[in-house]
Amino acid sequence: MARSPLTLAAAATAALSQASGVRTSITGAAALSEDVGHRYDSALLHLDDGTRLVVRVPESDEAEADAVRETTALGALTPGVRAMLPFRAPETLGTSRVGGRTARVQTYLAGYRVDAAHVPPGRGVATAIAAAIAGIHELPTSIVHGAGLPARTAAQVRADTERLLDRAESTGRLPFGLLRRWSRAVALDALWNLEPTVILGGVDPASFTLTDVEGVPTVAGLLHWGGLSVGDPAEDLRWVASAPDAAADVVVAYAAASGRAPDAMLAERARLHAELEFAKWLVHGHDTASESVMTDAVALLESLDESVRDEAPIGSGTVSIDDALAALGRVPASTTGAIDTSMQTDAYDPGMLDGYEDDDAAPAASVVDQETEALEFGDWAGAQAETPAEESDPDDAAKNALRRWTGTA
Repeated sequence: MARSPLTLAAAATAALSQASGVRTSITGAAALSEDVGHRYDSALLHLDDGTRLVVRVPESDEAEADAVRETTALGALTPGVRAMLPFRAPETLGTSRVGGRTARVQTYLAGYRVDAAHVPPGRGVATAIAAAIAGIHELPTSIVHGAGLPARTAAQVRADTERLLDRAESTGRLPFGLLRRWSRAVALDALWNLEPTVILGGVDPASFTLTDVEGVPTVAGLLHWGGLSVGDPAEDLRWVASAPDAAADVVVAYAAASGRAPDAMLAERARLHAELEFAKWLVHGHDTASESVMTDAVALLESLDESVRDEAPIGSGTVSIDDALAALGRVPASTTGAIDTSMQTDAYDPGMLDGYEDDDAAPAASVVDQETEALEFGDWAGAQAETPAEESDPDDAAKNALRRWTGTA
């Protein structure tokens, strides 16, 4: 059973008291609309000084492990590092135990969030997120090394890709066409001539919070840091396969914001990483002995195999962004539900960038006297109809597979 906002508020009070030695006065608590996968119980807290905080309690061992990684990564963001960022990152203020799990209290990052499939082209969301990602990639790698976080060389990135391919092949259910396609990519030396950077391990646009500055969307914060490491910067751009309208603008804005030498194969590797998410889904199903996941992954892989059959190999230099998006767009939607990306912000309407208003819920009078109602999160006003839990639009297939595997939360 999900924990109530009152229970979470009590856990947060204990966590903050243990961390500061001062009793915190929480005047209101409301459930957050997050996690259809039930990975966390979460609440938005209102303090007597007007501050808002977030408390989350993981619901599984897997979610607990993710939360530990997130906390470790945030710990690497010293005040000096945070001063280098043009946007905010959460701060962990305290922890406490509740029901055998760890409750974590963090600062609240206001703003709205945009799913990859809804990123519009042109100046705004696409270019802001691209520049923010480039900024992360410009951070000194010593930040990661000093915190003992994972770091991989170009050779190790390549070797890990080869191991993933071997594991997918060992299931006996990887289409031969994709095995050949990906094996050729792994064998292409030029594809792996990359400069490792600080990365987020496959960030998703919905991890960013945005606000409008003079009518233009600007990144205000980044919620998820659990994948902080050193590796292939192309991993953080694999999501462009789910943003067909904005893909070209993202790549151009990223290149313009990057201070590193041009990477001729960046888009090619980003495409490869996006395709390999289907292989990861297959391996995940095999490792967890889930036949439903295996069946789902095989269907996705077979359709992808058919889509790319007549295309030039990855890394050939003849595959355009449009070609990559068209291929991934022909993959049918999965039969498995996607992970919800809403967490603590309102939905985004691409048609009303200039009219966004922060519509916060008023705090309750007392967390002791009454249980406050859940926060209301607005629907996407530009939608033509209610979106079902399982997408039938083929343009969302890559997004669904990425979300199911990475579990952004």
